[in-house]
Amino acid sequence: MGSYERVEILERLDGIADIYMPDVKWPDDAAAATYSKAPEYWENVTDSLREMHRQVGDLRMDDRGLATGGLLVRHLVMPNHVESANGVMEYVAGLSEDTFVDVIAQYQPYSRARSEEFYDEIDRGSTEEEYREVVDHAREAGLERLSLDESMLSSRSGFLDAS
Repeated sequence: MGSYERVEILERLDGIADIYMPDVKWPDDAAAATYSKAPEYWENVTDSLREMHRQVGDLRMDDRGLATGGLLVRHLVMPNHVESANGVMEYVAGLSEDTFVDVIAQYQPYSRARSEEFYDEIDRGSTEEEYREVVDHAREAGLERLSLDESMLSSRSGFLDAS
């Protein structure tokens, strides 16, 4: 299930889904409409995340580290959108500081994002500095259950997977 799913659909899955793993990209409706062609994205996402969390709660793992139920939010850090990422982290922390968040740094521009001026803002991958700012902000917001891209943090001590 995506985070842009309508709550009415999610309600039909109540008691059926054990784990939700939505991708959450934009708390900014303008960026969502521009880059993801997703109007009213943030309102849909916040409603969906609340419903997912209501149904399954925080991510639970067994003694082998395998997820057995709950919510795991994935966030792809986009270039030039640190404030946007910070908005996602604040919302998720407000939902529950025990939310497990996979902070992803794998964005690479392809196709028109590389060649058209319209996409200049996202025509590169995220920088290590941008990624670190997002991780710092996530922790400041109270999130500690973070899965991090160690390659973006390799030269800085104190950043470890807190899963």
